Amino acid sequence: MTKGASVVAGFSVFFLGVASTLPQQRAPATPLITHDPYFSIWSATDNLADSETTHWTGAAQPIAGIARIDGKPFRFMGHHPDALSAMEQDGSSVTPTHTRYEFRQSGVAMEFTFFTPAIMSDLDVLSRPVTYLTWSVHATDGAVHRVSVLLDVDPVIAVNDQSQQVVAFRNQTSLLNVLSVGSRDQNILNRSGDDLRIDWGYFHLAISKDEDSATAITPDPAEAFAAQGKLSASDSMGMPQPAGSANSHLAVILEFGSIGTEPVTRHLLVSYTEGYAIQYLQRNLRPYWQRNNMTVEDMLDTAEKQYSALNAKGNTFDEELTADLTEAGGAHYAALAVLAYRQTLAAYGLVADVSGDPMFFPKENFSCGCISTVDVIYPASPFFLVFQPKLLEAQLLPVLEYAALPRWRLPVPPHDLGQYPLANGSEEDEMPVEESGNMLILADALARAEGNAHLAERYWPLLTKWAQYLREKGLDPENQLTTDDFAGHVAHNANLSIKAIDALAAYADLAHLLQHEDVATEYNATAKAMAGKWIGMAQEGDHYKLAFNGPGSWSQKYNLVWDQVLGFNLFPKIVRETEVAFYVGKINRYGLPLDIRADYTKLDWSVWTATLASTSEQFNALIDPIYRWINETPNRVPLTDWYDTKTGKQTGFQARSVVGGVYMKALSDNELTAKWRAVGSHP
Repeated sequence: MTKGASVVAGFSVFFLGVASTLPQQRAPATPLITHDPYFSIWSATDNLADSETTHWTGAAQPIAGIARIDGKPFRFMGHHPDALSAMEQDGSSVTPTHTRYEFRQSGVAMEFTFFTPAIMSDLDVLSRPVTYLTWSVHATDGAVHRVSVLLDVDPVIAVNDQSQQVVAFRNQTSLLNVLSVGSRDQNILNRSGDDLRIDWGYFHLAISKDEDSATAITPDPAEAFAAQGKLSASDSMGMPQPAGSANSHLAVILEFGSIGTEPVTRHLLVSYTEGYAIQYLQRNLRPYWQRNNMTVEDMLDTAEKQYSALNAKGNTFDEELTADLTEAGGAHYAALAVLAYRQTLAAYGLVADVSGDPMFFPKENFSCGCISTVDVIYPASPFFLVFQPKLLEAQLLPVLEYAALPRWRLPVPPHDLGQYPLANGSEEDEMPVEESGNMLILADALARAEGNAHLAERYWPLLTKWAQYLREKGLDPENQLTTDDFAGHVAHNANLSIKAIDALAAYADLAHLLQHEDVATEYNATAKAMAGKWIGMAQEGDHYKLAFNGPGSWSQKYNLVWDQVLGFNLFPKIVRETEVAFYVGKINRYGLPLDIRADYTKLDWSVWTATLASTSEQFNALIDPIYRWINETPNRVPLTDWYDTKTGKQTGFQARSVVGGVYMKALSDNELTAKWRAVGSHP
């Protein structure tokens, strides 16, 4: 138990057998099955039975759940069949690796859990596309009850839309009975885009041969189970048919038998395997778990064998991390960070390069669908710097490798590498100061985290080119876009200038680590001189301007956080204190606007700005409205990072990896970061 756990134990609520240290909250959308941009299923309502489950894009991917108690059926997930009553849902909770629901009905309590072992200390387990669904059932009235449960998966889960042809089949592994469904055509890596679902590979529903269960591939199993408590005697396999025809549902019945006061537990596995997951520079790359040609059958059996150990590890991880986050930033901050945990990882594809090394590709969800966008890697980076720097290196490597090719002729980094899942290169450099600064800061942050600068050494000529560009163009940027491109072009952008200055200090630090002391001295002096000039150019009374030539303007100076976190100390402490004091007077009901131009804000940047605060009171003043927004926003989608601070409405974006930026507060805590990096280095 960590120190933080004892601090918060006084207000812990025991829920589903696991101590929750967070206040009650309503997630905008609840993560259920979260692995990558294709295998990502959510619930958009408070009660699991109030709506169909959906892909993160909002497209329907229904998974239905029905429990029969003493012969009477009740829905607990999804709203099919509509005529059935829903079980009474007592509560729900989200932890870093688990989502739990509690139901009570007719003298029976049922705990239903989704567990994704998203622990970054073991990349094989992290990349394994398996989520465990577990039911624990017991009587609450002293009587004995007969209970069985149905899980029903719609075949649309394996295609982009219902018109596409699917094929369903069954097979066995050493340990499991497996039902599978996939597209007829299997056009691997056939297209790229944003609002798309996968249409190659196969979804699998797997259950131990030791479980008392029945499985079937059948039309409308929910209706049959509700009416008779059993499934059709024959499978609907063989000929391809449209996913929307409802003839190839995958269904399993778990029999709990006669239930008393002692809990009876059953579990199963859901998985999605695709053979090839990413195309990088025309090379089709396999998921990381499959880099040594492990079969799907062996992967599923391994996952089944490790279920109990992984679940116990996940519970310990959840408890300790939640306690540490609470100690670092308070209960409201911890609630936000926990919600961001699985969402961050689910926006990436983890694959193996031809060498077997990991490559980690983010998708710019609900924006452009771009892959390996540099100004998406940048805001998400605190998450990986805390837990697993190796995964930040696996994001930077493809960008650096591409930028070093002869085909890339520009003196700045690329904006992205294409459109997910095809990372074959891009010609964009629409944010030259932004992306140059991002890459240099991240290269230095990674070197600090890993204890060496081997990646920077490998690509030193590139980094030098980008530093030279920033030395010339960074102090007073020309009219260009920043990562906040939705706000339009801004010349003389003070926050962008901070990024360039910090980036030059980062380059100087890398030079020092690589024993280029003359370069380190030169660029460190340049960065310090530029920081001094910045103060005179940006200051306006009680705050600092949005643009150097914009009197009466203001903006969040979120890039300033690296000066603090990386210990550059280029800017006097009074700069941070002045800005934060000014921000406190500009907070709306749901947070601090991004700048003077609009009422909207960015979730990630708001937490970076809050991390500048010198006191917990100021930090909480900036975080508490965000926590209120989580609970009150009318948009029931996976966390958006762009919303209106007065209405709480989503402005754009959802389910993006940039929410990993809320871990900046955790990253600023050296003791916490050291602890979790140590955990990440020992599987």
